[in-house]
Amino acid sequence: MDLPKHRPTPTTSLRDASDSSTGSWDALEWTKIEPIARFVSPANLDFLLDDERVVAEGHGVVLVNTDDAGVLIVTNFRLIFLSEGTRKVIALGTIPLATIEKFNKTAVKVQSNTHQSDKTPTQRLLQVIGKDMRIIVFGFRPRTKQRRAIYDALLKCTKPPVLWDLYAFTTGPSSFKNTSPMVRLLDEYFRLIGKASHRASMDMIESGSFTLSNDLWRISSVNSSYTMCQSYPFALVVPKSISDDEVLQACKFRARCRLPVISWCHPVTGAVLARSSQPLVGLMMNMRSNMDEKLVAALCSNRDGSRRKLYIADARPRKNALANGAMGGGSESSSNYFQSEILFFGIDNIHAMRESFVRLREFMDTHGRTSSDGMSSFLRHGGSIWGGGNLSSMSASVSTLGDSGWLLHVQNVLAGAAWIAARVAMEKASVLVHCSDGWDRTSQLVSLANLLLDPYYRTFRGFQALVEKDWLAFGHPFSDRVGTPSISGSGNMSFELPRQQSSTSIIPSSPMRQPSGTFVSQPPVSSHAHNSNNYSPIFLQWADCVSQLLRMYPFAFEFSAAFLVDFLDCMLSSRFGNFFFNSEKERLQCNVFDSCGCLWAYLADRRTSEGSSTHAHCNPFYDPLKYSGPLLPPAAALAPTIWPQFHLRWACPEEAQGGELEAQCRKIILKNSEMQKAKEVAERKAREYTIAMESLNAELRREKLLNISSMNTAKRITKENTDIKRAIRSIGCKIHISSSGDCIVDIENNPVEARPNLYCSSRQGSRQGSRQGSRQGSSSALINDKKDLSVSVTEDDDDDDDDGNNVIGRICESLCPFRTGDGGCRWPNGGCAQLVISSPSEPRIFFLIRLR
Repeated sequence: MDLPKHRPTPTTSLRDASDSSTGSWDALEWTKIEPIARFVSPANLDFLLDDERVVAEGHGVVLVNTDDAGVLIVTNFRLIFLSEGTRKVIALGTIPLATIEKFNKTAVKVQSNTHQSDKTPTQRLLQVIGKDMRIIVFGFRPRTKQRRAIYDALLKCTKPPVLWDLYAFTTGPSSFKNTSPMVRLLDEYFRLIGKASHRASMDMIESGSFTLSNDLWRISSVNSSYTMCQSYPFALVVPKSISDDEVLQACKFRARCRLPVISWCHPVTGAVLARSSQPLVGLMMNMRSNMDEKLVAALCSNRDGSRRKLYIADARPRKNALANGAMGGGSESSSNYFQSEILFFGIDNIHAMRESFVRLREFMDTHGRTSSDGMSSFLRHGGSIWGGGNLSSMSASVSTLGDSGWLLHVQNVLAGAAWIAARVAMEKASVLVHCSDGWDRTSQLVSLANLLLDPYYRTFRGFQALVEKDWLAFGHPFSDRVGTPSISGSGNMSFELPRQQSSTSIIPSSPMRQPSGTFVSQPPVSSHAHNSNNYSPIFLQWADCVSQLLRMYPFAFEFSAAFLVDFLDCMLSSRFGNFFFNSEKERLQCNVFDSCGCLWAYLADRRTSEGSSTHAHCNPFYDPLKYSGPLLPPAAALAPTIWPQFHLRWACPEEAQGGELEAQCRKIILKNSEMQKAKEVAERKAREYTIAMESLNAELRREKLLNISSMNTAKRITKENTDIKRAIRSIGCKIHISSSGDCIVDIENNPVEARPNLYCSSRQGSRQGSRQGSRQGSSSALINDKKDLSVSVTEDDDDDDDDGNNVIGRICESLCPFRTGDGGCRWPNGGCAQLVISSPSEPRIFFLIRLR
């Protein structure tokens, strides 16, 4: 909650009464409050949603719950309270108009210690009661007519005369476009009968080609035009052995024609969970229907033709079922339904649930930190023990919580759903569930049993499919129970919302909170566009049951308690059209699917935009492998507690932080995710470095091998050069090596005769060539880098009569180290003497010496 940082003009808190020691409406010095400067300008309205516009403003308003001063704004969607100091939206004082259950004006004239009571100013208050467990009180300065302006704006905006003036229709689908829930319902039916490979479409619905089937069950289009039952969906899953004509005959025996149809079927055993309304057996309980009995018997069919046991679970107390017989209703007789057993769960009706919820809300407001009278629960009874409270008052508060009966009702619903799930999962029996009309307690029990039986419904997608199937498609009257928009009249709808007249009932004050002053209260105005006698928090109670299961099985649900709270807030706010009206038929008539945004798309977008894995809606403990089967809680575990995230968030905001552990876990998961990403980056870089090192090592090995090869070649060449030098020296030749690497060999074997000069050139590589000496009669030798050593000798001789063989012999005798004295060769197989005459005019002799 955003609290103001400073106040230009101090006010007297309702908690800080110096003249009264009891809990009462204390006197604010309203006449001394200076008008607050208008700071709400179009430039400061960045907190407004798309298409949200300001209708009225009230300045110098005090939020009595927290003693905050600020500005109260009425828009076409919300009642917004802005803090004077921080100019931020204070959550407690900001509530969607559709979430307001009722509001009324109250004038408080506080008793004064002086005798001039006539001059005591009257406190002008506006009390707003929400459907989300909060009671808000705003205080206005007298003689400013601001309270009248706010009150009139609330009257106008909470019940617009035309349906299209509602914010959901004004803003349109926007970025949260709503796909047809009828298509999603068919997809869920396909999954249930084992035809998940098929995908539904609007073309399939329009052509009526969605009537698929398996061995036992089929999808029927008998109600495609809603002529059989206006509160049932267009498609129904019924036994394959029952024809559409028989379905039409059987529906006449059930209240509002809500005949037994299949809600869920076990994929292995074939056991089913069915739902319906009460049978019309009459006062004497003697009316029967052969078609109804045949249809119910078909729910017990096995694939081998045998029959399984049938349980008929009546959600009502037995006395209520008997009382309904006076109006034509009643309950089944086990003698009329083969192998059946009938049980009564004793769950109270919508009126008992409404009264219990009101008492629970009053308890939270009375004993919370931010009570609507501005007083802490510790100071309510005075005294000096325990910070102002006393033990007896605390004990009384606990007793009051028990007197509300809310937790007992929640336990009864949970116990009934657990019993149904156990019969289907453990006994492989079929269960038919109904109450009176089959859309309140029946929806609670069937959807909870589905949640326990099928782990798919414990995911985000499955939870959406469950709500759309068992609550929306099967006609839970959200307009009557929650106060969402409704269609008035029948037949040709005018799409008008009637203006509700002010109720004549007055909200009673708690005996513990009787003021010391005088109240002048106007009758409260309900924000419902229907008879408030039909209002009941049935769906909210079901969400409370889901939260209890989530608390018991924290590893079994993909979503968190925070998701359930946001989901309920969106549903109550009527920002989206998913929960408008009382049935699928009415929503289709008003074209809600195309005209309004989609709640599911909005919630999914929040998870995606803010990070799906670490979002507050995601359960950090979710482990789908741990609970891959049904959840079957024992009776001892079904002990519900206050749902802190929903029940305590307004009255006890500090104690409502039940999700702090989840938040810390998300932070740890986020850090772990970041570390995991850093680890992946480091591992990727390490792999790159490893590859680079391997490449460098390979290159190094290649270089090493080349180096070794070069060294071996150099050693070989050195050895060959040594051998050549030794051979040349052995024949008495002198070797001169120049700086360029050229080697000059002078032969001096016969000093008397003219000795030829030999010119030897040594080169590496595969190239061969010769270098011409400066003198005639020079010989050149060419050495390459291979194993063979080629020596080229050119001799200039004046004796033209010598043939090539004599020349070869003389040179061989002079140069070859393997030549024997008798003209033989020590290496006859060497093949080292090869004569190559490159030119007739200049004969050149090559000796190829192979060194091993």
